[in-house]
Amino acid sequence: MSGHVHCAIEDATATVVLDNPGRRNAVSFVVLEELRAVITTLSRSPDVRVVILSGQGSDFSVGADLAAPAESRTLRRDSVVADTARLRHVSTTLLAFHQIPQVTIAAIDGACAGAGLSLAAAADFRIASDRAVFNTAFISAGLSGDLGGVWLINKMLGGAHARELFLTPGKLTAERAHQLGLVNSVTSAQSLHGTARELAHRLATSAPLALRAMKRNLLHSSTAPLGDYLLAEVDRMVQCFHSDDAREAAEAFLHKREAAFTGH
Repeated sequence: MSGHVHCAIEDATATVVLDNPGRRNAVSFVVLEELRAVITTLSRSPDVRVVILSGQGSDFSVGADLAAPAESRTLRRDSVVADTARLRHVSTTLLAFHQIPQVTIAAIDGACAGAGLSLAAAADFRIASDRAVFNTAFISAGLSGDLGGVWLINKMLGGAHARELFLTPGKLTAERAHQLGLVNSVTSAQSLHGTARELAHRLATSAPLALRAMKRNLLHSSTAPLGDYLLAEVDRMVQCFHSDDAREAAEAFLHKREAAFTGH
């Protein structure tokens, strides 16, 4: 646990909570630094198979904390060089979350805007409450966007929808976000965290090696030419095939029982 980012681990699932009291979980330089430290620790844990990211209270995150003290903001107008260095540094938090070996779920309640939306877009799954509201927000603030939101949503939704969301920002309901494919499902605010945990349990009980290898396939497929991807895909497939878990899956199928995976 750190000042603005809390983490609890239970049943192979880590729940990471953004907590910026009174600021609707806005992300400052300090918050992003703390989040990166938590992500780095989790990425090294073989016992954690799923990571849920959410916000404390009734909001996910409204984006950058523009009202934070200057010394805790990322962009401070002290100099172009310093602002560039800090923003590039915190961008590695987004990259670390997107590329973490575990499968990730963003559980989104209330406001999810700007850099907060970028963090949600970096997850593998997004579950929203029916009161969630999305907004890219950058153009409205006279800004061009950060933390990879444009790249992620362009990949996710395609150029036409990404242009609509980023060039003409406005409030997007959870239902509309679901229609666009920005979120995977919508549930009540009361059921949000339970629904996220149910999905986490389903994922966490899958074969761990295969789960991580499949995530690597999905990440790699978005950036690599097919020829390069196929070479790496074969390596991952063969490694999984030779695992104890693959043998266990075959035995469980043949004997019509639940598989007991060990991650070996």
